[in-house]
Amino acid sequence: MPLTDPQPYPHPGPRPGPAPESGIPGPAGLPVLGSMLDLRRDSLTTFVNARRTHGDVVRLVAGPPGLRSVFHAVFAPEGVQQILASQAANFRKDHPLYEEVRQAFGNGLLTSQDSDYLRQRRLVQPLFTKRRVDSYAAAVTTEAGTLAERWRTAGGHTVDLVPEMNRLALRTVARILFGLDAAAAEDAFHRCAPVINAYVVRRAYVPVKVPREWPTPANLRARAATDELNALCDRIIADRRAARGAAGKARDAADGRDPGDDLLSLLAVAGNDEDGSLDATEVREQVLIFLLAGHETTATSLAFTLHLLARHPEEQHRVREEIDRVLGGRTPTAADLDRLPYLTQALKESMRLYPAAPVISRRAVAATEIGGYRIPAGADVVVAPWVTHRSAELWEDPERFDPRRFAPEREAGRHRYAWFPFGGGPRACIGQHFSMLESVLALAVLLRTYEFEAVDQEVPVAAGITLQATGPARVRLRPRDGAGE
Repeated sequence: MPLTDPQPYPHPGPRPGPAPESGIPGPAGLPVLGSMLDLRRDSLTTFVNARRTHGDVVRLVAGPPGLRSVFHAVFAPEGVQQILASQAANFRKDHPLYEEVRQAFGNGLLTSQDSDYLRQRRLVQPLFTKRRVDSYAAAVTTEAGTLAERWRTAGGHTVDLVPEMNRLALRTVARILFGLDAAAAEDAFHRCAPVINAYVVRRAYVPVKVPREWPTPANLRARAATDELNALCDRIIADRRAARGAAGKARDAADGRDPGDDLLSLLAVAGNDEDGSLDATEVREQVLIFLLAGHETTATSLAFTLHLLARHPEEQHRVREEIDRVLGGRTPTAADLDRLPYLTQALKESMRLYPAAPVISRRAVAATEIGGYRIPAGADVVVAPWVTHRSAELWEDPERFDPRRFAPEREAGRHRYAWFPFGGGPRACIGQHFSMLESVLALAVLLRTYEFEAVDQEVPVAAGITLQATGPARVRLRPRDGAGE
């Protein structure tokens, strides 16, 4: 369940700090607008082309004079490691998009910094220990099994994996982190979240921002969506606190957990800490960011893994043989995670090709040398899993789907930051193990129950706050006789 960094398009507006060094190569773009239109049309392809033409450190200019943004993209694993890990203190989450995310979703674990971040992470960390995460397995397989049964009884033979996996991931994270049934929240999240996401991305990149208080159509739509989600989160918090009785205990027991073993319970207990607690607004912000970021990224990994396996039946067959051999028809558990290595490799390969956080942004505090170039103080800097994961120097035939790339012996010989879908360093995703456990177990349940055949061979994508499928990922389902019984 990655709490990932937002996609940083350039911010075509005034930016603190000195101008970047002109010696860094980069695309010239249009005479007045630079690369702005290319980045807005297709930022991912623009970054790939920039790396292919200009190398591993690239300078991009976007916007008209007076409202121009200059930023640096770093693609080599060694540079990525500097920015995210070894010199992480010098690269902060001060990009304009982060401020828009804070305004929309609050200052939760994704966007907070300094003492706020350390306090929030300390409060939430107990939820993501390996022992605690392993205890979530029953909830994951219950939700995946419910979806598999709904597919069986619905009578349809074709499904779109994008909305289906979004629904599954939302229901799973809601059950695990908040101890609730997400059915009542699904419509609100799927209706409101795209409105807010589009609004945040658009505001982050316009030259002049209209004040949020002005009654423009865009402001009114975003305000209504935000108010609805805030009210929903307040209701979730109130309902969970009121449901500490028999129903809540029964659901916790069914999932193999102690009563109250969820995020809201931890936050409530945190209110007794000496060094500060979370007020009602902060609790709501944590609920909102975990529900949104926690389900969207995992849903992306699930949808694209299933779709890639549907497009490559030989790989799907090999994965299913492993599932059948290990499980023998039983429901998977946390102990099976290490027993399903090829399924895990297929998931990792999907996350290489379709990382849920395709680009990660930072801003340099002090001037730093990366890849032989001087990145000035105050410069906006991005690293891009989408690009690094497609480097021909790091990955043979990089556009090909090949789970064998992640065999242990091949992983051991690869740079740590050749593959970084969860980020890295001190701000690495707090939910990495949770995401992998949830994904592997859910995939095992679905793949042991159905064979998948791709209807859509390619799925168009775009970079928003997270990677977004802009078209369907439809597959035909073929129930396997006796599977899951």
